[in-house]
Amino acid sequence: MTNCTDFDPDVLCIGQAVIDCITRGQEETPYKENVWRAENIRLSTGGDAVNEAFALASLGYRVSLIGTVGNDLAGGILLSEARKRGIGTDGITASDSITTPIADLIVRMDGSRYSINSGATKLEGYRPDPELLQTSRAKIISFASLFRAPLDDPETVRQLIRAAHDSGALVCADTKLPTWRKMDLSELSEVLPFIDYIFPNEKEAAYYTGKEQYADMASVFKDHGVRNVIIKTGPEGCFADLSGEVFSLPPLPVPVVDTTGAGDNFVAGFYSGLLRSLPPEQCLKEALRQAAACVQHMGASL
Repeated sequence: MTNCTDFDPDVLCIGQAVIDCITRGQEETPYKENVWRAENIRLSTGGDAVNEAFALASLGYRVSLIGTVGNDLAGGILLSEARKRGIGTDGITASDSITTPIADLIVRMDGSRYSINSGATKLEGYRPDPELLQTSRAKIISFASLFRAPLDDPETVRQLIRAAHDSGALVCADTKLPTWRKMDLSELSEVLPFIDYIFPNEKEAAYYTGKEQYADMASVFKDHGVRNVIIKTGPEGCFADLSGEVFSLPPLPVPVVDTTGAGDNFVAGFYSGLLRSLPPEQCLKEALRQAAACVQHMGASL
């Protein structure tokens, strides 16, 4: 067994690695028959684990990734970009049986968006090795896409969270809405008390808790044993229940070009605060600052 990095990372990110094809400002009617124009179309690295890792690397932290890509053009781009940024990729499996997911992202002129994903995001046959987490020596282990492959199989997730906890790292989880397989909080009841911080957005928090008010959403997660809950509330900023201290913070007032990756950058900013031992409210301000930097350009990576 080889270690997932050749250095001790500050943060180990586990989750999806994706290439995003982002179209911004598509005209409502075709320019001519079957031809639409758009303000901009570009390719960008994506996927929650990649977005978090790239953001943290840009802030000067040592980061490693665990995930999978295909032996294809998209996979080669992801690996090449990660290595250019000094990110540890020994935990990335390149497989002939995997097709690297490519997501179509349609971005409106106000920065809001919707996405189209194929079955490639199921990552059929891939299961991360818990030993890579247990031996990583990371200060923070981030489950960057909890409830979405490869983190959408209950037994796999339980093993991985136990391994992360046993490593002595802070255990954090950013959640996703399911696309193909569904998993609920009850299936993770044994290991949710091992999660130090969880970062759902408002739609994810409502989906997994069945509640409408942010405080009630946070209470459900905490009743399951999660220690700290931070709900990303989009244009409202964020809501936090941190060790019983409950408060909200507004976003920074910046022009919004594209919200792709804003939540992942928010999480990376919060980790930056944790790694510097900043107080909770200052960690959230770092998170909001990083998210604000992200939304001012197309794509998740700065």
